[in-house]
Amino acid sequence: MTEHIKVVQPSGVLDATRSQDFREEIIKSLESKPKMVLVDLKDITFMDSSGLGALVLAFKTLRASETKLVLCSINEQVKILFELTGMDKVFEIFSNQDEFNQAVLTPSALN
Repeated sequence: MTEHIKVVQPSGVLDATRSQDFREEIIKSLESKPKMVLVDLKDITFMDSSGLGALVLAFKTLRASETKLVLCSINEQVKILFELTGMDKVFEIFSNQDEFNQAVLTPSALN
């Protein structure tokens, strides 16, 4: 990636127990002042409403810092959760990091 993009890659279950750690990781990602944070969910096996809430808070926190949040590699369970809650319309979601790179890593996208 570039210095403009920070990748956060949580793993396991993203629920009430782990959502605080995730939020702290998002806040820490702002230290390098990226223009964009990519949350790669390929290693997330399960997400509940607390995990979804953590993502929404991350989205708001980053937006307040003028940093864009995008997601990639969501599994079927997470995809269904997003569709049921309408969050698939809120978040920009890529199939994987390769698709993200092709769509975003162009000179005009980083300006």
